Amino acid sequence: MSRSDMEIQKIPKRILNTLLLSVSAGVVPRIGAPYLAIGRKDEIEALLHDLEQINEGCGTMRFIVGRYGSGKSFLMQLIRGYALERDFITADADLSPERRLYGSGGSGVATYRELIKNMASKSSPDGGALPKMIARWIEQLKARIVSEGILPEDERFVSRLNGVVAEQMSEIEFMVGGFDFSRVITEYYRAFAEENDEKRSACLRWLRGEYATKTEARRELGFSVSVIIDDENWYDFLKLWAILVRLIGYRGLVVFIDECVNLYKISHRVSRENNYEKILSMFNDTLQGRAPGLGVILGGTPQFMDDPRRGLFSYEALRSRLCNSRYASEQYRNLVGPVIRLKRLSDDELFALISRVTKLYAVNYGKEPRLTEEEIVRFLEISLSRAGADEMITPREMLRDYMTVLNILMQNEQATFEDVMASAITVPSTEHAEEKEEKKTERTYTVTDLEF
Repeated sequence: MSRSDMEIQKIPKRILNTLLLSVSAGVVPRIGAPYLAIGRKDEIEALLHDLEQINEGCGTMRFIVGRYGSGKSFLMQLIRGYALERDFITADADLSPERRLYGSGGSGVATYRELIKNMASKSSPDGGALPKMIARWIEQLKARIVSEGILPEDERFVSRLNGVVAEQMSEIEFMVGGFDFSRVITEYYRAFAEENDEKRSACLRWLRGEYATKTEARRELGFSVSVIIDDENWYDFLKLWAILVRLIGYRGLVVFIDECVNLYKISHRVSRENNYEKILSMFNDTLQGRAPGLGVILGGTPQFMDDPRRGLFSYEALRSRLCNSRYASEQYRNLVGPVIRLKRLSDDELFALISRVTKLYAVNYGKEPRLTEEEIVRFLEISLSRAGADEMITPREMLRDYMTVLNILMQNEQATFEDVMASAITVPSTEHAEEKEEKKTERTYTVTDLEF
């Protein structure tokens, strides 16, 4: 048995079952992604290098661009898992009509709230890590004071602890929103030490951006604050979190924002450009050293990036920063730049992918699927023989079809591989139909768009 097969045998049943259900439904698995990772070696290495840059105190920003189902969301979840293993804090959110980077009526701060809700650490990989982070910080400060020879029963202990907290918070106070942020963190620490759950809950609400007015915040906090986290300033507080997590002892904060195509779909030009202005601000901050310890990874489609009328390239300041250099070509790859464009997996990689799924399926259900290696190759050949599949087929589409074949063969003993394949009717896939419909209705794409 190979090392890979031994690792598959050791996958916890809960993770394995969830992974296969996600793949079967065409959904990106939130857990277990490394067990399914095939290909994208260069892209992964480039993003892991970014993590090292963040660890050194730099800021980074990347755009992962790919067609629907090409694997961009999967790659983001994979890097998220690697970041957690390396003791980074991660936060992720999907944009939607209700969650944007900029917008009135709470659509901007709604993205911040989703990020904070999904804030994860190695010990809390599913999110909700905020209380545990601050508890870890307080325990570290207590251990530091004990190492100085001041024991908890000493009357100087509390005074010294307060002094250390104030000393660390002073590093944040000079930044935008930093004074109120450090005040609330300090009050949370005191409420934690005094076991005042009501005060601690109020501080968490402020940190999560859940107060609608400063008056409401003052009433529940018991002290005055000059700002609350809202649509205008939420990104400034992400930069503060990046500093705080490094003070606590983590290596940095990595933020994943997916489904950025929803910004492209905003019909109102001014609103759309305001969102692009926010991206420009984030881009400048991270790459000019004004967001130490913060990494931002955005995921979107080629239309979101390249469309000259509604995409990022419609905003000249972003187009001049993100477009390819005159020396760039299809012959050479450049993964140091801010944009990573995902190409189709090779035929060998697709074969390795469905072979891996076959092994995972066998372990999960306790019996070997009724498929030979020759039939797996035959499935791949049939899938790639469809019109346009050589360029357009995606891992999502391939895996959904393959999982359907495996499920049918498992549940119908009389069925054979040839029977199942013969019953398939060649129709345009849903993903391709969606893309064609968008191109038909928008009529804004250029010939360049069709190359991706």
